Amino acid sequence: MKIKFTLLMIIFTIVTVLTGCEPLMVLDPKGPQAERQASDILLSIGIMSVIVIIVFAILIYVLIKYRASNLPEDYEPPHMEGNFWVELICVGVPIIIVAFFSFVSVKSNYIVESAPVGYEEQEPLVVYASSSNWKWHFSYPEQDIETVNYLYIPTDRAIEFKLYSYGPITSFWIPQLGGQKYAMADMVTTLHLAADEIGEYMGRNANFSGKGFAENSFNVTAMSSDDFEDWVEEVKDTASPLTEKKFDEMLEPGHLGQMTFTGTHLEFSPPPEHAHGTTDAEENGESHEEHSHSEENHSEHEGH
Repeated sequence: MKIKFTLLMIIFTIVTVLTGCEPLMVLDPKGPQAERQASDILLSIGIMSVIVIIVFAILIYVLIKYRASNLPEDYEPPHMEGNFWVELICVGVPIIIVAFFSFVSVKSNYIVESAPVGYEEQEPLVVYASSSNWKWHFSYPEQDIETVNYLYIPTDRAIEFKLYSYGPITSFWIPQLGGQKYAMADMVTTLHLAADEIGEYMGRNANFSGKGFAENSFNVTAMSSDDFEDWVEEVKDTASPLTEKKFDEMLEPGHLGQMTFTGTHLEFSPPPEHAHGTTDAEENGESHEEHSHSEENHSEHEGH
């Protein structure tokens, strides 16, 4: 009786809690990258559910058919060396499942690492997103403005985030727009996102980075292109310029509210030179080219 009551209470608790839950943000996509990832999650859940149902159905069938009370008292199980088809199914089906998931994962990885579907020919809005203990700095080099702990983006335009950190490794994540990606101190990583719908979204650091990790979040507002341009003009008319001294103060560990500035810290505190995915040969080539230009300029200066 106590066991039945306990099971009923557990079931009632689970049902009560689940009815009060809001939809998972990763399953409520608002952009092409997030839609791809949500479809992969649902596909995985569907396939795994089918597997679980089949396994439990076989288990119930075996328990009922071959229970002791269903067999004669003098029953002797036959001697069997094995069954080819059973072994083939037990080995082959998992291989097929793993191969299928591997194919889907690799294909999806290439899709989400590229420009969002439908935005391939469009010039992206570049935003440098850098983290520090425990805040986010968003630099808009094209607009020459910077925000802290909040992000405004236009809808129906590809966004190219350049991620890096002024402290420990963090992970930039806007669940309804796409997957997370690491921001590190010694390199710049690139994340491609886009918002299809106007709305308010939540963004955060998804990698533990110390005692202030829980509040290391930011607000994301997706708006029309016209509203975005109006906001940029308003910032230029009303915000104070960002100075190197002010930026150094903001890098100190602690929490800040939302802040807005004209200018960016990229001018006096540029991001790391190394970009994730850049080969050593490319880096050496760039360095050699820059060195050659420097020598040419030096020669011209001496000539004058």
